[in-house]
Amino acid sequence: MPVSWKLGTSNLGVFTVSGKLSIDELQLAQNQADLVIQKLGGIKILIILDNFSGWEKAEGWDDFSFAERNDRYIEKIAIVGDRKWEDLAYAFTLKGLRPFPIEYFKDGESEAAEHWLLTG
Repeated sequence: MPVSWKLGTSNLGVFTVSGKLSIDELQLAQNQADLVIQKLGGIKILIILDNFSGWEKAEGWDDFSFAERNDRYIEKIAIVGDRKWEDLAYAFTLKGLRPFPIEYFKDGESEAAEHWLLTG
């Protein structure tokens, strides 16, 4: 599965995305995360791009209902991946338009990203 969701320690939600992401796969992972995020009342999200090759062309990428339902529960988002995806990842996550910080870390910096999420 190109996208998976799990809840780690310290209210750290981890999305791992590999290959080419489809809207259906993203929505499935978001649906799995929805209730957990709302129940916790505060979560930090780590997105790991593992051999990521982009997004499939499809309708529905403009659906912001996950953000509308969950932004009040999200404290921070960190993204780890190849630098070539940085600008697109910021656009995809709407950095600067959401009420919490979003930062990008290059491949191999998962520990630094997790530290950033869990401190401050």
